[in-house]
Amino acid sequence: MTDDFELVRGSGNVFRDFGRPKDSLEQARAILAAEIIKTLDARGLSTREAEKLTGVAHSEFSRIRNAKLERFTLDRMITILGKLDEDVEVNVTFHIRQRALNDELHT
Repeated sequence: MTDDFELVRGSGNVFRDFGRPKDSLEQARAILAAEIIKTLDARGLSTREAEKLTGVAHSEFSRIRNAKLERFTLDRMITILGKLDEDVEVNVTFHIRQRALNDELHT
């Protein structure tokens, strides 16, 4: 039995690779959510305990744990990390989109 596999190298943003329209925003939310979850796990906090500590509703932490992130703005997630006593440093990198580069070459 032989299976044929094709190796595909991703862009580093799974949302972009699947053609999501707000890929960069979704990637940023996912990174922040992962950091929130990592912080909760490292400190052994339940969503209820995190609520008591931060004043952020436990349902918000549940949404983050379940990757229901569409309601969250980036600043809200950064604020939540701050309430968990985490310092956040944001670096933003800009790249010309490949499609835009191709359009410039053909004009």
